[in-house]
Amino acid sequence: MARDSETRFDVDEFLASAGPGRKIVQLKRAEAFFSQGDAADCVFYLHKGRVKISVASAAGKEATIRLVSAGDFFGEKAMAAEPGQRLTTATAMTACTALRISRPEFLRVMREEQSFSYLFSSFLLACSLRTQADLIDQLFNPAEKRLARVLLLLAEYSQPGEADTLIQPISQEALANMIGSTRPRVNAFMSRFRKLGFIEYNTRIRVHKSLLNVFLRD
Repeated sequence: MARDSETRFDVDEFLASAGPGRKIVQLKRAEAFFSQGDAADCVFYLHKGRVKISVASAAGKEATIRLVSAGDFFGEKAMAAEPGQRLTTATAMTACTALRISRPEFLRVMREEQSFSYLFSSFLLACSLRTQADLIDQLFNPAEKRLARVLLLLAEYSQPGEADTLIQPISQEALANMIGSTRPRVNAFMSRFRKLGFIEYNTRIRVHKSLLNVFLRD
């Protein structure tokens, strides 16, 4: 029997509100949603803010492997057949609001609600394509172009004609980790970008979209 229209599952409403197996959480900048080694027992859906996903080696060296924007899931390892422990750390880059969904509730809604299953599958595909693009970037592009790409991603440009964006505070050390380079090289690239008019920065970085796009096409 078809489900009554009054009780039809609403994906947006589900992701926007607390309920059985899910709750709204708010974190301050630099607080962790979860840490490497924690139990992978839930998935998060980011409402507001920016989150970095990082991994640390046994020697303590850290690398940022992904940036999460509003409207993205993270912590998806909890949906593995045997989730075990977190392999990464998720840290708020700004004040963040997110929905925490327990693994049992996430599994239930994936099984019972086709619209939600489609949304999450589309997200996983987008992540896979982004990972491939990141790998190609690391293999074939010089560090200077990798830095330009990261700055564009941080600026979150999506529509032509958008105003230049002032990105969230981020250190040159963090940028170096993200592109597989060193802080002195990042400092040199940033200085060159500024001299060429691609960016402005003092305590915050302002990205000029058109100039960076021209740089990336060269």
